[in-house]
Amino acid sequence: MSTTQQHSNIPSTAVEFAPITDVDLALAAELAQQLRVDSIRSSTSAGSGHPTSSMSAADLLAVLVGRHLRYDWDDPGNAASDHLIFSKGHASPLLYSIYKAVGVVSDQELMTGYRRFGSRLEGHPTPVLPWVDVATGSLGQGLPDAVGVALAGKYLEEVPYRVWVLCGDSEMAEGSIWEALDKASYYKLSNLVAIVDVNRLGQRGPTDLGWDVDTYAARARSCASPSTSVVSFLRPASASSPTSHAARSSTTNTTPAVSQPLCVLPSVGAGSRSCSQLRLEAPTKAGRTG
Repeated sequence: MSTTQQHSNIPSTAVEFAPITDVDLALAAELAQQLRVDSIRSSTSAGSGHPTSSMSAADLLAVLVGRHLRYDWDDPGNAASDHLIFSKGHASPLLYSIYKAVGVVSDQELMTGYRRFGSRLEGHPTPVLPWVDVATGSLGQGLPDAVGVALAGKYLEEVPYRVWVLCGDSEMAEGSIWEALDKASYYKLSNLVAIVDVNRLGQRGPTDLGWDVDTYAARARSCASPSTSVVSFLRPASASSPTSHAARSSTTNTTPAVSQPLCVLPSVGAGSRSCSQLRLEAPTKAGRTG
């Protein structure tokens, strides 16, 4: 996965997002399965929530948290840690399942606290949790917030953390998303990484662009400055890739095996930081529904 580096007076060069841990992709796949199971378990226990939106992004977050996120889970106030913002805040079951996987939320709290009155595991993430920077859930809000965090990191705090933000494809219809991308380009926010989970579906039906990740990419590139390439794709080998609305309309009921993530990936080099060990459960325990 390569992109272009642009930061201060550092020349633009092709760089790689090398893993910062020894978590391999096989283990990341197991983690993704656990995140899906826990997303379903928690929302089923609560009788409400958005498990499907959580499931479509499970692979993305398993790889991100297991291999790339630099975060001190024991000290959420550590100024050197990366920031993880769920712009698609309705996928809170996934976020809370991640917190369980890294060991800061117990299975009991996840199963008995999610979306319960008085619980800190609210339907949308809020800063009552020390690992949440901003309250999200209203579509189109998280990425602009992330731009603000990235601005602070680059120009005020001058700390080389990355800001990772997970966006949903439904909120890509919001003007605030494109304003945020425009400002990210203008201010050369090489510490901001936006990941769009293109799962094709909104709450009330298919999104405008469906699986057309090429159009998403073209729109994102239009926000980039002429000197900085900030967009690349991760296209799963098992996923189909319709490139036009006409081609897609005849295959509306054909669903690729996995969602197609679109990544806006400006990159900046940074030192390594400690990462907690992920805690995977045995399949028999992870598969329980109660």
